[in-house]
Amino acid sequence: MNGILLVDKPSGMTSHDVVDRIRKATKIRRVGHTGTLDPSATGLLIICIGSATRLSDHITGQEKEYTGILRLGQRSDSYDADGTIEEECDVPEITQDELDTYLAPYRGDIEQIPPMVSAVKVGGKRLHKLAREGKTVERKPRAATVHSFTIEQWNSPEASFRVFCTSGTYVRSLCHDIGQDIGCGGLLTSLRRTSIGRHLIDDATALDDLNDVDSVEVKLIPMGKALDIPKIVVNPQGLRMVTSGNQINPKQVVGEVPDDMGWVQLTNESGDLIAMGELDHRETGAWIQPRKVFV
Repeated sequence: MNGILLVDKPSGMTSHDVVDRIRKATKIRRVGHTGTLDPSATGLLIICIGSATRLSDHITGQEKEYTGILRLGQRSDSYDADGTIEEECDVPEITQDELDTYLAPYRGDIEQIPPMVSAVKVGGKRLHKLAREGKTVERKPRAATVHSFTIEQWNSPEASFRVFCTSGTYVRSLCHDIGQDIGCGGLLTSLRRTSIGRHLIDDATALDDLNDVDSVEVKLIPMGKALDIPKIVVNPQGLRMVTSGNQINPKQVVGEVPDDMGWVQLTNESGDLIAMGELDHRETGAWIQPRKVFV
């Protein structure tokens, strides 16, 4: 069994808990997830099974969309409602349009300081472990891109929002920083992931409906449909070369080779994913080097 599974993670479970449930259902040990959701968060969690675990890096790096609730007037050590409330303040009277102006600096290319309660490592130790020891350490800013960030409803002191961003963006930090800018504090009270790349929460299956091999297998997405990465179809000669780990050129390809260099999916003429490769345009022409061979 090889492929990816779209799971609607319930609140109260870690992402690893979901992996364990799928392992028990399938009796397969080679199972992993592609991007942690906090225990209180819900929504789309992509599970890789079998050889698809080798695609996890490519899936994790895809852009993501979330919906959530920002609560003004409170500040916590974790930047969300699961942490210890450190301060409470009155919320100023502001309209939804005025609130939106505070979101504007957090659209586009930004830098974020990771929360102390996070999985980021500093000096070889997870920040959340240092935080539990009562320690606060300096954290380097991290680059992120927020493509869109909108308020959908404002009912003081809470605002429901939608954000579309690059992988690694801390939505908790967005809520915290906006609260700091307003001057009353802010934190995240609810978060739901609605998309990862091309995959949508509407296509996900509730975890409770994935109890055995049959229920998982019927929902399994083939590896060749897992990624938003250009595809190159190889001919029979190219197939033999790719499965041996050898470079190929356009003579071993069916159709055109993409202009952009970088990662590509290599498929046979039936559409099955046979390898992930890197495309390079040199003076001698286009060359594709297989990096992860699945067949």
